[in-house]
Order: sequence, then C-alpha cells, then structure tokens
Amino acid sequence: MRRDRSAGPADAHPVLRIRERDETRDTDACVGLLAEVHESDGYPVNWPAAPGDWLAGDAPLGAWVAELDGRVVGHVRLSPAEADDAAPVLWSERAGADVGATAVVSRLFVAPGARGHGIGALLMNRVEREARGRGLHPVLDVVSTDASAAALYERLGWELLDVVEREWGPGHLVALRCYAAPSRDGSGRAVALDATSRSAASSPRSAG
Repeated sequence: MRRDRSAGPADAHPVLRIRERDETRDTDACVGLLAEVHESDGYPVNWPAAPGDWLAGDAPLGAWVAELDGRVVGHVRLSPAEADDAAPVLWSERAGADVGATAVVSRLFVAPGARGHGIGALLMNRVEREARGRGLHPVLDVVSTDASAAALYERLGWELLDVVEREWGPGHLVALRCYAAPSRDGSGRAVALDATSRSAASSPRSAG
C-alpha cells in the first residue's frame, strides 16, 4: 500500500495517510465514522449526547485521522491526564514520576470496512511519537471486553498496568484494562517498566 501521495486514475492501490485532524472539515466525517463503529462494535459503550464535543475534548494535545483514498477511516486523540483517569496514576506510581508526565491516548477507532491495513497501529505510532516529543509518557485504558484493541496494544509492546473498575452510569460497572507504552532507553529501544522504576527511584523525573 502506498502512502502520502495521490493515486492516478488507473492506480488500484489504496493510498493511506495519517494527518492532523481539521476541526472545520473533519468533524462530520469523524462523527459519522464513530456512529458506524458504535453500531458495529459497541464503541463507545455509552453514545455521547454531543459526539462532536466528545471527540474534540476540552484541551487535547492533538488529534489525528487516517485517510484511505481520501476518506476518513480512523481517528485518535492525545490529552492531558484528568482527575478520574486510572492509567496515569498507575504508571506514575510504578515509574516514580508525576501524573503530569503522562499523556492519555483516547478516541481510537477504525472503520470496520478499512481494517486489515494496519491503520490502528499507524495511528498509535503517530500519537506515541507526539507524546514522547513533548516529554510525556503515553498511557490509555480500554474496556476489558474489547479483546481486539487489547491485542493491538500488546502487539505494539504496550504493558498492562492493572485492571480497574469504574462506574459508567448508575449501577453500571465497567472493567478497564490500563496500559502504558513501553519505556525506552536513550537509543529508543524498549525497556521493561520494572527496570525503569528502579532507575526512577534515584531520579524521579527520569521516567517517561
């Protein structure tokens, strides 16, 4: 599959690119895609009253879409940690760093008809690079029933921190699998989180 160029009229190969989300021209396409994913996969678990606002968030660090032959087929967002986020707290406790040293990956979804092209992995790699470029460690959570998403994160080397419960509505408990991106040494190679935690004990700000 070719990426980041236009296809000619006789070109049968799909063209895929990852780019920053444009709030003006992408909102309707992203909301339509989210509705398709919700119908197919049940994500999000609770359909938001204002899906455009739910996707945009209050103050995201960035958001990206995947385009396949000019059509939006995927989305991901990066945000600062919020008070009720479990993954940032779990990572900070293990790494010996502040919660503010994390960035939360969220709103990741790919069109059912566009799967099989590695789009989810490309979006994850893009958002991880952005977080690390800001000196932040990316973390996320996913409902435990979403086995395909959990498999993607683990295939990319993300580490399971814990499984926690959250109440999403009266009497509606949801189990969340909390993940952190692999810690990396100076050469960019992944290192075990436990090893990072040991070094962070003498230098609390060195992790992430």
